[in-house]
Amino acid sequence: MKWYQLKEQAAGEKRLILLWHIYKIFGKKAVKIIVFFVTLFAYLGAKEPKRCSKKYLSVVGLEPTFANSLKHFLAYSYSLIDRMEVFAGLYDPEKITFDNEQDKTQLENDLDKGVFFICSHVGNIEIMRAFLLNSPQKHVNIFLSKEQCKIFNNFVKHLQIKTPITTYPVEDINIETSIEIKDKISNGDIVIMAGDRISKNSKNSFVEFLGHKVQLPLGTFKFAHMMECPIYFVCALNNKDDRYKIYLNKFNCNGTKQEVVHSMQAEYAKFLEKLTLTYPFQFFHFYDFFE
Repeated sequence: MKWYQLKEQAAGEKRLILLWHIYKIFGKKAVKIIVFFVTLFAYLGAKEPKRCSKKYLSVVGLEPTFANSLKHFLAYSYSLIDRMEVFAGLYDPEKITFDNEQDKTQLENDLDKGVFFICSHVGNIEIMRAFLLNSPQKHVNIFLSKEQCKIFNNFVKHLQIKTPITTYPVEDINIETSIEIKDKISNGDIVIMAGDRISKNSKNSFVEFLGHKVQLPLGTFKFAHMMECPIYFVCALNNKDDRYKIYLNKFNCNGTKQEVVHSMQAEYAKFLEKLTLTYPFQFFHFYDFFE
């Protein structure tokens, strides 16, 4: 089963809106209690995602027990609550720190040039949005699946808030999209695209990850290279108490196009591998990533 065959039921639009209303009335602690029991019952019936979770836990050297696998599921479910807060503009940016202050300073110096972030499904990239939206006059362009675009746009519409975020379906990228995004970057816009979910419509290639050969999409790295702007790998990981630490790695483009793209992909895989081993329960792929 591939990721595009597995709907992220927990992040569905109706569920998100329902949780939002509970959040407004009873607060975050009440939402977490509800999410715990919903996740527990969902876990018990999620045969294929549960199998994939346990396989992943074995790959990173953790016991594939009921407790560890449920903890893996809960980490994802709780991240959705933080995502909801970011969507609503309620997440406190004071709760965000950077692993390396020099990386933060370098990023702040690059922001006016327009930046291309290659994110992942390790951790919670929504937290990076909260940081970026705290920067004045910054417009953020995000590539998501069509379903995720719909969920985000309808949720924001339901809340009746304005947001400096434009979403693009990753399935519909074409030459017009490339021209539009490059123009936006030249005006100082921010672009965010995941580099760890393969597409059924584009070319993928194998890289070494956690001792396995896994597929990553070449398209993300080619697209980033085409933009001719600073490129950063980024992950936002939950330390504790919903406080996040942002990890950055700026990629230096040297060599021919083919060399740069494959080098970018390999360096990105090493970046993710290190963080996955540090925060193993925040690896939010619930399909067979190592198939």
